[in-house]
Amino acid sequence: MPVDQYQTVKEVADRLKVAEATVRHWIKSGELRAIDIGKGWRIADADLGRFLTRHETTPREDAKGSPRKER
Repeated sequence: MPVDQYQTVKEVADRLKVAEATVRHWIKSGELRAIDIGKGWRIADADLGRFLTRHETTPREDAKGSPRKER
């Protein structure tokens, strides 16, 4: 069984360049899975990966409905 690495709210906030309050909001709203270990929330790398995948943007479509290529 693989062992996840865990990050603090501050580490996730720094990595994503958002406020710690934003990360806590994601946790409290259920968007980001985390565990409370008594000293604060911890977020598993796998859970952060799933969160980021769910929030990915898709490329814009051109007039024909095909994804546009990045320049």
